[in-house]
Amino acid sequence: MAKTIQQLSVFLENREGRLDEVLKVLAEKDVNIVALSLADTSDYGMLRMIVSDPEKGRTALKEEGITAMLTDVVALRVPHATGSLSKAMHQIVEGQVNVEYMYAFANGGDAAAVLKSDNPEKVIQILEESGFGVYSADEAYRANQ
Repeated sequence: MAKTIQQLSVFLENREGRLDEVLKVLAEKDVNIVALSLADTSDYGMLRMIVSDPEKGRTALKEEGITAMLTDVVALRVPHATGSLSKAMHQIVEGQVNVEYMYAFANGGDAAAVLKSDNPEKVIQILEESGFGVYSADEAYRANQ
């Protein structure tokens, strides 16, 4: 069973109100945002989100003419303890897997580090063999609820 989760990614023109439009569409369709990351350049931004229903969110945005895509990512379960993320990332580096980007969110007693890799299955294998957990889609999409 695949342990990757789907991230909803949206290209945003760097103009006033564009982020608000995306968030409003998701809210109106009852799609909850669990975690997000927004990176920008002078011309556009990339909004990456873990949401309660990725396919529903993508469809809702598409219906409003907003380009969105789904990307497989890994949600690493990290204990709230100094050095936990460092230890997990060290295992991934030792496994010679590239991490393209990462962002985090709190989830009760744990935290999650969402990461995009060129080989998510290998990341999951490395983490689990090293004693780290990985959130299932159900856990990640409903975090903190």
